[in-house]
Amino acid sequence: MRNAPTEVERTLRVAERIHANRPLMSAAMDKIATVLLDDPTAPLELSITELAERAGTSPATVTRFCRQLGYPGYVQFRVGVATDSGRGDSSGSETWRAEMGRALDPDDSPDDVLRALLNAHVRSLRATADVLDLNVAAGVAKRISGARHLDIYGTGGSFSMADEMRTRLYRIGVNAHAWGDVHAGLASASILDDQAIAIGISNSGRTRETTDMLERAKSAGAHTVAITSFGNSPLAQLADDCLLASVPEQYLHPADLSAKHSQLFVLDVLYLLVAQLDYTATVARIAASADAVASHRRSD
Repeated sequence: MRNAPTEVERTLRVAERIHANRPLMSAAMDKIATVLLDDPTAPLELSITELAERAGTSPATVTRFCRQLGYPGYVQFRVGVATDSGRGDSSGSETWRAEMGRALDPDDSPDDVLRALLNAHVRSLRATADVLDLNVAAGVAKRISGARHLDIYGTGGSFSMADEMRTRLYRIGVNAHAWGDVHAGLASASILDDQAIAIGISNSGRTRETTDMLERAKSAGAHTVAITSFGNSPLAQLADDCLLASVPEQYLHPADLSAKHSQLFVLDVLYLLVAQLDYTATVARIAASADAVASHRRSD
């Protein structure tokens, strides 16, 4: 059972909560999610028993579904649905489409594109904050801080996130390395041990190269972490720990920038948690590295 909704949760619409929490849902709850995403206002017309029957599940599962989304029960969930419906009716169809997100149309104006992208990114960050397990994140940060060696794996756009994290952590004294080439990554993974940690980044969690590198690191004895949008993906199932970077809605394709922003948000949290563990040393190292490049900056 979940606690009362957080401030972040209260800003999320019902559909966004469903998308964000779907990777964590059981098969029975996923049936309810499918019904509600196909017919968002169904709870306004259906009792809890009728919704359960339509989804092919039980009223108890509907209650658990509501609690998974942060609502105490079905009554409060229906209020959330009603509130969202009111927003849609009062805002007009075009505003509703812009706020709720959809694939970009060829004839969209620059203003339409701007609003669609902005709202997609905001939704992704809010949803990621909603599902991110901070206890797991704190544990991973502690392992990173004490690790002999850190490997970060990712291909394509995810490698840019891996390399960004490597740069940040290396600057504060973590022996971090980023690998996008699977041959080089496998070679590094094979020489890790139980004093090392390995992180795999993949939005889908199904990128074979990233999964192969993380699997090799795990077999070598390293503690493994997955950063992905899907908690039931091969990468997440393989890893010792999983941190979800949620993308509630794909407006272009799985490699869109809203996925990268969610990944970077999770990595930012990890970086700051690591930095806090030895704050004095962190500040000293950042100051030293800043001083080293100061002469290469032009004065005002």
